[in-house]
Amino acid sequence: MKSLKLRSGYSMPILGLGTWLLTGKDCYETILTALEYGYTHIDTAVAYENENDIGKALKDSDVHREDLFLTSKVWYSKLRYKDVIDQCNRSLEYLGTDYLDLLLIHWPNRAVPLQETLKAFEELVESRKVRSIGVSNFTIHHLEDTFKNTTLPIAVNQIEFHPFLYQQELLSFCKKNDIVVSAYSPLAHGKVFSDPQFREIADKTKINPGILALSWIMSKNCAVIPKASTEEHLRENINATRINLDSKIIEQIDLIDEFHREINPSWAEFNY
Repeated sequence: MKSLKLRSGYSMPILGLGTWLLTGKDCYETILTALEYGYTHIDTAVAYENENDIGKALKDSDVHREDLFLTSKVWYSKLRYKDVIDQCNRSLEYLGTDYLDLLLIHWPNRAVPLQETLKAFEELVESRKVRSIGVSNFTIHHLEDTFKNTTLPIAVNQIEFHPFLYQQELLSFCKKNDIVVSAYSPLAHGKVFSDPQFREIADKTKINPGILALSWIMSKNCAVIPKASTEEHLRENINATRINLDSKIIEQIDLIDEFHREINPSWAEFNY
């Protein structure tokens, strides 16, 4: 499977498994199945409350830690220095590992100085508890503020990104600054299967709409972390990594202009 080179010097598999809303037995079994199918990139967060379930699955699997890429995130209300350290240590304990491959600020929070948050991130990297750092749900102005407050490379910006939310300006800015975009909600919570315009493109290409959406995102050299809880969907998502879309198909999807957000929590307005 293709990997994307990060500014930190490490590499991240282009396809990962998103685990939001996966908990308990369902999460445990999904992780084990995903690992059997060859997934190595697992995305979680403190706020998902499933790191313990993931850790149990990792422990019971035959996959070596060095072959995995584990991402977690610190919650927006826990960005004070001590809170960041405590959250990371908790994630490490629950996941049963000595280090995270990637740690992200889950959402921006202007009530906490970025310098304080990033100081904790720097300490975690220095102590080798974290290999790469990044952010999630950051706009251009958030990223510019981040650059001013750390000398560490910001490796990843994880954002909502799908055919109905083609954040082209933000993507261009990230590419210019050598930041990998990681796309969550890549299927727009199922909208790719019901939207007439997208279904028409999928029918013409004879490609499953879900696979087409993932392939389109990966054609932008973005990582993608769809959630999947069935063997069928896990297999389909891996198949998306093997497809090279025709440039004309990519252009048709590019022109879908809706700017439709699936994730827009009411409290997020304060942070922007």
